Amino acid sequence: MTTTAFFALSPAERQEALEVAASKSGRPTHILEKDAWVIWTLSALFRAPFKKHLVFKGGTSLSKAYKAIDRFSEDVDVTYDIRAIAPDLVKDAGPDALPLTKSQASKWREILEERLEKWLGEQVVPYIRSCLDAEKLAAKLRIEDGESVYLEYDTKVSGYGYVGPYIKIEFGARSTGEPSTYVVLSCDAAEHLPSVQFPTSEVRVMRVERTAWEKMTAIHVSCLQGDIRNQMARHWSDIGRLDVAGHMDAALRDRDVAGRVAEHKSRFFIAKDTQKNIIDYFSAINGNLVLVPTGDALKMLEADYAKMLEGRLFLRDPEPLARVLERCADIQQRANAIGTAALAAATQK
Repeated sequence: MTTTAFFALSPAERQEALEVAASKSGRPTHILEKDAWVIWTLSALFRAPFKKHLVFKGGTSLSKAYKAIDRFSEDVDVTYDIRAIAPDLVKDAGPDALPLTKSQASKWREILEERLEKWLGEQVVPYIRSCLDAEKLAAKLRIEDGESVYLEYDTKVSGYGYVGPYIKIEFGARSTGEPSTYVVLSCDAAEHLPSVQFPTSEVRVMRVERTAWEKMTAIHVSCLQGDIRNQMARHWSDIGRLDVAGHMDAALRDRDVAGRVAEHKSRFFIAKDTQKNIIDYFSAINGNLVLVPTGDALKMLEADYAKMLEGRLFLRDPEPLARVLERCADIQQRANAIGTAALAAATQK
């Protein structure tokens, strides 16, 4: 059977193809279109001259690489290996390439932010532009906040609102991205349109255990700060689904990864609670993890979760927030039991 590449179709033909896939899958047309652009973007990045230094991570990796969550995750989170962008800084820093002190970490942050923005402007954006031009695809590129590249693509598809017609590629350059593995990604519409060749991509992706701890510690900080920012509700949903998918027990038992996340965040992501006390990530992984907000923070989470539901991001009927929080409370209890036991065992050595 002859197939035609999706992005070789005219905009009108792409719209027609997506409408067919939407009718077969039950997924909104604009979500299927954006998913195709996500895979196109990852395919471009992991063909780049700098591909060996990249690691795909975050919620989209849980959805596309591990099939562990049942919501559409739209952002592309990528780590650019700190050893590639700053070999001069990390030469004596050990296998995880971490600064030795908090004051050193502060200096590193300034240097890394400057180098990352320069790298995005001089290498990443021109490279993506060349890929777009090669396929005659209409899209605009811009850098925001020195760490994110926005790819705004032209579309004839309606339905965009909570989800916009753009891909946000958020780069970090403060870690090695390890542990990682390799996975081949495909578009959600592909199985419904065998006559159309959708993009695929082989990526190096962060192991799910580390992503779980990255998300849990982010939730922990939000709870202690009493502040749930816009579009943060996805973290709670993802943690609950990771447990349903069977990944959470392994993550909670992986004390090495938990420690690496705590060490990394203690150096690069210093945060304070409502009392202006520095949040202790090691305390979080060793028996004091908080995953369930209270008071005003809970109200913020309820409002943000409602917005997420309005965006129609889920593959199937989503769970109510109350059930998600029940799952998170259970994970919190299990994590703290394991963390307390691990700390006690370490103290006795």
